[in-house]
Amino acid sequence: MYTPDPEKEKREILNRYRNLLRVWATREKPVNKKLVRKAFNLAVDAHKDMRRKSGEPYIYHPLDVAKIAAGEIGLGTTSVICALLHDVVEDSEYTLKDIRHLFGDTVTRIIDGLTKIEEIFEHPASSAQAENFKKMLLTMSVDVRVILIKLADRLHNMRTLDAMPGDKQLKIASETLFLFAPLAHRLGLHAIKSELEDLSLKFLEPEVFNTISRKLEESRPERKRFNNKFIYPIKKDLAGKGMNFSILDREKSVFSIWEKMQSKEIPFEDIFDLFAIRIIIDTPIEKEKEQCWRVYSVITDYYRPNQKRLRDWISLPKANGYEALHTTVMSRTGKWVEVQIRTKRMDEIAEKGYAAHWKYKDGIDHETGLDEWLNKIREMLHGEDSDALDFLDDFKLNLFADEIFVYTPKGDLKIMPVGATVLDFAYNIHSQIGNRAIGAKVNHNLVPLNHKLNSGDQVEVIVSQKQVPTENWLGFVITARAKHRIKAALKDEYRKFTEKGKEILKKYLGQQKVECSEGVANRFMEYVGYTSQIRMYYDLAHDSIRLQDVKAFTQLTDQGSWLRYISKPFTRSRTQKSVSPDLIEQLNEKPETLVLSDDIEDIRYVISKCCNPIPGDDVMGFISRKGKIMIHRTNCPVAIQSMSSYGNRIIKAKWRTNESIGFLTGIKLKCVDKKGLIRQISEVIYDKHDLGIRSFNLNTHGGLTDVVIMLYIENTQALNQLIDNLKKIPEIQKISRIDRSVT
Repeated sequence: MYTPDPEKEKREILNRYRNLLRVWATREKPVNKKLVRKAFNLAVDAHKDMRRKSGEPYIYHPLDVAKIAAGEIGLGTTSVICALLHDVVEDSEYTLKDIRHLFGDTVTRIIDGLTKIEEIFEHPASSAQAENFKKMLLTMSVDVRVILIKLADRLHNMRTLDAMPGDKQLKIASETLFLFAPLAHRLGLHAIKSELEDLSLKFLEPEVFNTISRKLEESRPERKRFNNKFIYPIKKDLAGKGMNFSILDREKSVFSIWEKMQSKEIPFEDIFDLFAIRIIIDTPIEKEKEQCWRVYSVITDYYRPNQKRLRDWISLPKANGYEALHTTVMSRTGKWVEVQIRTKRMDEIAEKGYAAHWKYKDGIDHETGLDEWLNKIREMLHGEDSDALDFLDDFKLNLFADEIFVYTPKGDLKIMPVGATVLDFAYNIHSQIGNRAIGAKVNHNLVPLNHKLNSGDQVEVIVSQKQVPTENWLGFVITARAKHRIKAALKDEYRKFTEKGKEILKKYLGQQKVECSEGVANRFMEYVGYTSQIRMYYDLAHDSIRLQDVKAFTQLTDQGSWLRYISKPFTRSRTQKSVSPDLIEQLNEKPETLVLSDDIEDIRYVISKCCNPIPGDDVMGFISRKGKIMIHRTNCPVAIQSMSSYGNRIIKAKWRTNESIGFLTGIKLKCVDKKGLIRQISEVIYDKHDLGIRSFNLNTHGGLTDVVIMLYIENTQALNQLIDNLKKIPEIQKISRIDRSVT
């Protein structure tokens, strides 16, 4: 429990300010120290009566955010000032006008981008989180420091998340994992991206995080001894050649280990690349490539390389600016070891990302992949599509994508995400080429628009002036640019039929003796299930919506005329119970106090099929648009996406302790084929555990058998006991739980 002590807190505030100045001084010469002091004094005054959830003075937060911005991201004076002031306008009586008067236009523009949107979004499809994120990116299109300071803010919030209530932890951790960690990755901030992922895992799956952290700690001394033996001959050889270098060992992050355990379905002990060796050389920029390959030659003199694992990101840097040589070699103890070779410049860009990229940009005479990505984001932001959630979905598409390299007919290189199609490539060249594309020649072979490209392909797009985009094209593309351009083209096409559609609706309503007002049109749009009037009028013009639909709408009766729907939103009659209005009001007022348990009788909840939670799993409730509460596991990807967009709909959920019913879950077994194996498995499930099986599928190939069993079980404790007993069958090599339903 934190106990306030004014004198001690005053000393601590000054201490943190001095630490900030020291960190800032290592990044650049502090020529504007008076201006930073003015920002500090203003922040102290604005937050003087405020405290964080932990009980600490609020001013600790902007001071630490400024320190992260200066030290861990490498930003300069303006960013330090903005970090100190980033919550002043939102949380105090100071206005943007005051900030402009004291610090000028640049600081004001950045602060405005960091200030949350205050309006309450009433439309059920709107999301304040998505709107806030879009606003930040709009400012980023002018000044990228907005998003870099926001990442510093998010990192400090995650480091101090323990003080927040459970439902807020889930919301913030989900949002961080879904948006901010991928964004840090895209901006080249590797260290921050890894820490954000690890901290998100800590709150979404604390047991997993703690187990992997403990195992890493236990195995660290052994890895240290191995590393020393591995690097000794390399170190001796490089020193003998007079090279200026340093060698570090990099431990894999907890989150990346967990990802690999899940994707490969293997335990911690079977992951061989828990660490990598990093060799950093100090050499002039004009000799970087030559010196890196020279180091590679020394390494392969002592250890045999895996040719399939050689990655040359010096000749072709990643889109986020990352440059390095990666190789994987076989050690003398039979373990594969990843070795990363970088120069000091490359290492700074890898760790500090965009800020370091900008620092070295003077020596580059062309736009980098990072510049191209930022240009595409600017283009998306200034498009006509105002729906923040659609924008967020499109933006998310390319944040974490792996890359391929493809070529135009003239040999120009284009970097595309893995899975990109011919149509993605066409829109990457120019929007009009995309809109008119009918096919392409890939390596001189004719292919359709949805053909997926591979690295090294040469692509020639074939166009026709008669071609126009169609709605099914959205299923052909994965890049945000292509999706955005197709949607814009479709809207242009739909608008051509708006007036015709309006006339038809007016005629249909007139036949029912109803005036076609804006309110009636909006209610009808909701009735027929559209979210866009433009699209509704297009379908009216093309006879997809008919007179009988309008007649059915006007003939609706429920305690009086259908006209009552004009005064409030129309809702279809519900046959299922949903969240009561009183409960919604209570949730809006105090969401952190609402618990899904026996005492709430008017909630109808649904166990989500996307993750099949069972008693014992950490779960959360999420209010859907239809008013039902969906129960998800806290680590479910669907739940993480929902929480990142609609954090205000989260409900803390817990299992009733008196439940004894069975919940559907599944297990997958990999076994050595043997006569009587099915009988042994069945005996464990039926005789030892008395469980009901819904389905039992097996596939035998090459002496191995894959078994998938869907069964009904009470809780995670019973599931773990079943798995432990099945492991006693010698032929079973691996058992894993199935998250999704198998039909």
